[in-house]
Amino acid sequence: MLKKALTWLAVAFVVFYVIQRPEDAAGIVRSAGAALSDAAASLSAFMGSLV
Repeated sequence: MLKKALTWLAVAFVVFYVIQRPEDAAGIVRSAGAALSDAAASLSAFMGSLV
């Protein structure tokens, strides 16, 4: 029950943040995407160096 309540609270916070500060929210998503892209490139380079 607590886990469900915390999940809904987190979703509500994200929605509130996106509504109040859309530019900041977009920046966070953009930087998270860049971090995932960098991690994928690093993993790919690592796997390529094993061969």
